[in-house]
Amino acid sequence: MKVKLTVPALLFFLTAQAFVYGQNPSAAELLRRVDDNEIYSTIEYEGDMIIEYRNRRTVKTMKAWVRGNSDSFIEFTNPEDRGFRYLKTGGQLHTFTPDLERPMRITRLKESLMGSDLSYEDTMENDKLSVRFDPVIGGSELWNNRDCWILELSAKDRRKESYPRQKLWIDKETWDCLHAEMFALNGKNVCKETTVLRIEVIGGRRFPVELEMRDPERRPGSKTTFIMRNIVMDGPIADSVFSQRNLTR
Repeated sequence: MKVKLTVPALLFFLTAQAFVYGQNPSAAELLRRVDDNEIYSTIEYEGDMIIEYRNRRTVKTMKAWVRGNSDSFIEFTNPEDRGFRYLKTGGQLHTFTPDLERPMRITRLKESLMGSDLSYEDTMENDKLSVRFDPVIGGSELWNNRDCWILELSAKDRRKESYPRQKLWIDKETWDCLHAEMFALNGKNVCKETTVLRIEVIGGRRFPVELEMRDPERRPGSKTTFIMRNIVMDGPIADSVFSQRNLTR
């Protein structure tokens, strides 16, 4: 089974080979290629989450495992949060902390994940963008001196989307998705931004290992930098990782 990269299981943004010079893709082809490059079967990594908000800088560390479209497990390892764990399986998200007697299901998905600019609902949307959105190429634009296609997305079913309108900046040469903006239900206000800061070649493909996330609507002036380390893709992960027993151990 393959999975779309999310945050913090975190991930949006892989790349592909560019088109032959002078050949322009259709919007559907561009979105399909973006989807194709966000596909992997499993991923394991260690991560740093650097939160800067209200003149305070907080660093959280974690280990994460993701498999398929529905299974993920995150364990925080920094001293202040050691023992905090999150399990997503079967379309539900549960958490366990050292002061809890049993796992707790998270239902208020718009709340911040561990005080970051990432919400719980951001970790729940895994289906391909091409399944959920209709794309239109909105022209070209420079992003950090890189020539990009602007890909504008409109939700096929607005009732099912947290961000029914999205806008992507796709590098014409490398196919990196350099920046993404997600809009509120009114389609006008940007309520989430993600920017790729650094990309490495892993297993023969370009992979975003450092991202900056902002939530200007709920957390003005805040930003979260997410850094992935020791990444292992497409390896086996035991079923026991994604279990209630692992969550409460």
